[in-house]
Amino acid sequence: MPTPAYRGERTMATAKSRMPEAAGPYVVGLDEVTSGDLALVGGKNASLGEMIRNLSAAGIRVPDGFATTVRSYRALLATGGLHDRIAETLDRFKRGKLPLERAGSAIRKAILATPMPDDVRAAVADAYARLCKRVGRVNVDVAVRSSATAEDLPDASFAGQQESFLNVRGAEAVLRACRRCMASLFTDRAISYREHHGFDHMRVGLSVGVQRMVRSDKGAAGVMFSIGPETGFPGALTISANWGLGESVVSGSVDPDEFMVAKAQLADQRAIPVIQRRRGRKLRKVVYGTEGSRVTRNVRTTAREQGSFALGDADAVQLARWGVAIEKHYGRPMDIEWAKDGITGELFIVQARPETVQSRAADHAFRSYKLKGTGRRIVSGTAVGQAIVTGRVCARNVPGSAEAFPAGAILVADKTDPDWVPVMRRAGAIVTDHGGRTSHAAIVSRELALPAIVGARGATRALKNGAVVTVSCAEGDTGYVYEGRVPFEVRDVSTKDLPATRTRVMLNVGDPATALRWWRLPADGVGLARMEFVIGNLIKAHPLALLYPKRVREKRARDQIAALTSGYADGPSFFIDTLAHGIACIAVVHHPRPVIVRLSDFKTNEYADLIGGRDFEPVEANPMLGWRGASRYYSDAYRDGFALECRAIRKAREELGFTNVVVMVPFCRTLTEADLVLREMAMNGLERGKGGLEVYVMCEIPSNVILASEFADRFDGFSIGSNDLTQLTLGVDRDSALLAGIFSERDPAVTRLIARVIEDAHAKGRPVGLCGQGPSDSLEFAEFLVSVGIDSMSVTPDSFIQVKRQVAVAERSG
Repeated sequence: MPTPAYRGERTMATAKSRMPEAAGPYVVGLDEVTSGDLALVGGKNASLGEMIRNLSAAGIRVPDGFATTVRSYRALLATGGLHDRIAETLDRFKRGKLPLERAGSAIRKAILATPMPDDVRAAVADAYARLCKRVGRVNVDVAVRSSATAEDLPDASFAGQQESFLNVRGAEAVLRACRRCMASLFTDRAISYREHHGFDHMRVGLSVGVQRMVRSDKGAAGVMFSIGPETGFPGALTISANWGLGESVVSGSVDPDEFMVAKAQLADQRAIPVIQRRRGRKLRKVVYGTEGSRVTRNVRTTAREQGSFALGDADAVQLARWGVAIEKHYGRPMDIEWAKDGITGELFIVQARPETVQSRAADHAFRSYKLKGTGRRIVSGTAVGQAIVTGRVCARNVPGSAEAFPAGAILVADKTDPDWVPVMRRAGAIVTDHGGRTSHAAIVSRELALPAIVGARGATRALKNGAVVTVSCAEGDTGYVYEGRVPFEVRDVSTKDLPATRTRVMLNVGDPATALRWWRLPADGVGLARMEFVIGNLIKAHPLALLYPKRVREKRARDQIAALTSGYADGPSFFIDTLAHGIACIAVVHHPRPVIVRLSDFKTNEYADLIGGRDFEPVEANPMLGWRGASRYYSDAYRDGFALECRAIRKAREELGFTNVVVMVPFCRTLTEADLVLREMAMNGLERGKGGLEVYVMCEIPSNVILASEFADRFDGFSIGSNDLTQLTLGVDRDSALLAGIFSERDPAVTRLIARVIEDAHAKGRPVGLCGQGPSDSLEFAEFLVSVGIDSMSVTPDSFIQVKRQVAVAERSG
């Protein structure tokens, strides 16, 4: 019985889809294969077929198409002795008789010069004609992509090793693109990659996928990771987006928009859990070429495109739902490419492969880096990884010879592509002018465990060859290149065999990026999330200056506010969104455990330092004891600013779905003040008890202890601020070097107040925690807190392990 050239019936038995290479069809429909057909159609095409057959019912759209089988590739190699010529060339390369560049070039030329067998040509032409008929267009535009049998594997992604061709039209053009894909199995980078991973070149087969193009040239496209690409955090998806075809994002030629979407909250169909949005510069996009020109071209984006997001929240949530479904189906974290058709508005998944870096990292052990000094910041960009490296700059315009690249040097380039991999392997760190979190430089840096800073604008101009610099990716989402050698420390952290404790050990967090990086710590939640960090570092402007920009007298400050709020409806929208997203990024790590968010507690001098702040703040002789904390919230001079804080918290809880957020009122001096603040909160939609909202109060003033029973009638819990409580109990300026020997939270006066507030609060059924470094600095103090019945302690992430162990010791000795 003759072997079919094209298998076009979905009903064919599954067993036949796993025929050996020497038998079976030359071409199959993508809807006929599954992930079990890797040997037949390669990893990429097998995954596409798997999704079409098993996830279409869930609403996931994958473009229609077909694939040449590995048998087609083997048939080409069997023509004119091509197989033996390739094997001989590779043998000479391995024996050092032929350099990589000449070997790869010779093999590719031989493949391109060999005519495609007639049976294969007929099968491809027939499959393309069938696709055109299904779409209802003559010479339908298609994407032609390579799919090797040794790619998209759980432990080796082979990202970008073979070629892809977009906007291909006509049967002859499709056949030429197929042969070019087959030749790309022997690019220099692909040969080098297989050598590095120990794959036999002649045993690897190649399939070519041909799919109807999604008109994202008129829409948008990008990449989605189902876990954090830098942190490995499994509770959120990260999406990158740019206008036009996805090549610009994958290649790293642009700084794309970035979104983070929480997974657990997707279960609530009403929630829009986009917890982070960062607008990239998006200076260029890839679109279809004009008639008679190249099939695609790279063009500059418009000012409107640069100033707006390439993806709306609703589409980001839809993609995230698909990402969760794909991850669940495959049973592992996934790296997914998507596209949005600008004509129909439809979303599509165009690739899905296993994520190969963070998914293999140990959950209980990780390495922590921390700068111990300072230096002049030269450039900054998106941080990839979490390490710090010092080395000499080696800037290159082209990859050049890997052997000539100094081992451990800092590679600086405009961007990278797979041809750079041999050089990247020798680098100590990588810095690129362009690219985002899903660019080639970022993906390969993760695989090589190298810190990288991508999208570091002007790096190739600012970083001089031979200069010693320190590359730091340990300071959150932003990476910095410092001049010279900046000292740093490296610690190996393990959460294995941590003892269980009755006393909850929680974290103090301000930076949302820090929260994501410490997700592996088995903390009992967040005892203190400082709102000031988000306002000071992400929002940067005074709340009232955003509300009333015309009252800001300094033109420079008005211009800064206009730049910050670009792309938002107004200043308040920018404040509310940015603060809500910052809170959500902290809350998602610990959900459903409590995250206690302290309302703003800037002093007047600190508020004045915000952009536009001097036009709204008085000058006080002693800001520490002045207009701060609760006293601001009901004041006519700040009431409107406080309303923005309330609206942001309400958005984080109600729209984004983080009902584990607890609100805490700082520096509340009197019972009357407590009543006024609670009333103000209720007026702004934050009513204690409604929707499960809990409101805590900071215990940092002696009056909070003296009237603990009455405060307990008004609040759901207490958090002891040991620094302010010590300062105000002993009458000691906590910042005075002269009085440092007197300042001690272990002083009997302070410990008696702590014991008393715990006793009175417990009598009313209210929990009490303490946020401060005391338990990490002193086992004796930890033992004291345990002995008086503290419910929780909240410490910095880097001291969590130590405090957890000390609390366990204290509980055992008690």
